Order: sequence, then structure tokens, then C-alpha cells
Amino acid sequence: MPAVQKALEPSHNCPICPRLVAFRETARSSWPEWHNGPVPSFGLPTAKLLIVGLAPGLKGANRTGRPFTGDYAGDLLYSTLLEFGFATGQFDARPDDGLTLVNCLITNAVRCVPPENKPTPAEIAACRPFLINTMAAMPALRGILALGKISHDSVLRALGVPLAAYKFAHGAQHAINGLVVYDSYHCSRYNTNTGVLTTEMFRDVFAAIRRAIN
Repeated sequence: MPAVQKALEPSHNCPICPRLVAFRETARSSWPEWHNGPVPSFGLPTAKLLIVGLAPGLKGANRTGRPFTGDYAGDLLYSTLLEFGFATGQFDARPDDGLTLVNCLITNAVRCVPPENKPTPAEIAACRPFLINTMAAMPALRGILALGKISHDSVLRALGVPLAAYKFAHGAQHAINGLVVYDSYHCSRYNTNTGVLTTEMFRDVFAAIRRAIN
């Protein structure tokens, strides 16, 4: 395995995916003050809950450098984390807002922003070693929340289990290798605007996680 893939986080100039590198360089030219690099995980590896999103948004985490910070998906995610005690402080959609996660760590299946928010299968696979290593570095890990099917599939592949045995469904819970993988539709603006995911549906998933993880 290449040395870069042994790390928990890719370097700021990670060279693994040429298409994402080119997109990153374009963003750096257009918005040089932005983060414009792989977005590191947020939280401590001592956490019991890992939340896995898809990838940074161009004007969200790619801009701010913190997962789910700067776009609507983060507004819903962090307000729910605060409600269920997985975060404390104030969420102001900026990385220096003082928000602290409690027993929770947030990462993405793909750490770099992809064009049109659509990573390719090859890019998802190339970034999976970082997900595997992040999971392995969490000794107290008890549950994983997968936001969306792509994240669900990447988590299952990281755990080394067949996708067909654990199908994605909103609200589903899968017992795998001593962990529980929880599924939710992604908390994107599109899903909430179209009614695919409601606030109450999202809260129900976190209520189940809270009952299991203290």
C-alpha cells in the first residue's frame, strides 16, 4: 500500500485522483482564500459514533475546511447533533465557531470536492483507505451513520462485507462485525426540499443512535 494511504488523512495536495486534483487547482485559482484541499475529519478518534458523508461541497466544506460546514446539509446535521447531545456550543457555519463534537467524529467517503458533487467509483475506491484507517483508529467505535447510499456502500466495503447482504434503506440498522451501521438519506438541500428526507425522519435516526450509544 502506498505510504500516503497509510495515513488517516490525505495531504493537502493529495495527488491520487487526477480529475479531483484538476478541479482543486481550478478552485484554487478562482478562490485562493478557500481551503481547496482534502477536508480532514472533524472530532476525536475516541468517539463511539462515526458519521460518514459523501464528499465536501464546493462552497461548503471545500471553502471552510470542516465537514458539513458552510452549506445547508450542515445546518440540519449540526442542529440535530446539538439536539441529541453529540455536539456542544454554537454552530455558525464557520470552522472557528467554537462548536465541539461529543463522542462523535465526522468524515466523508471522498475527502476532496468532486465536480457536480459526483465522485466516480474509482475516486471513491481510491479514498477508501483513509476511511478504513479512520475506522481502525477509533478503539471505542460502536456505530457508523452512513449518509446516503454511496457512503453506505463505501462503509460496507471498508468493513469487508458484501453489499447484497446489507441493503441501504433509510432508517435501517445493520449489525456488522460488532458494529451497527445506521442508514439515512443524505441531509442535502435537494433531499429536504423534495421531501425525500424530513427533519423528523432525520431525528428518528438519531433517536435510535442515541438510545444505543450513551
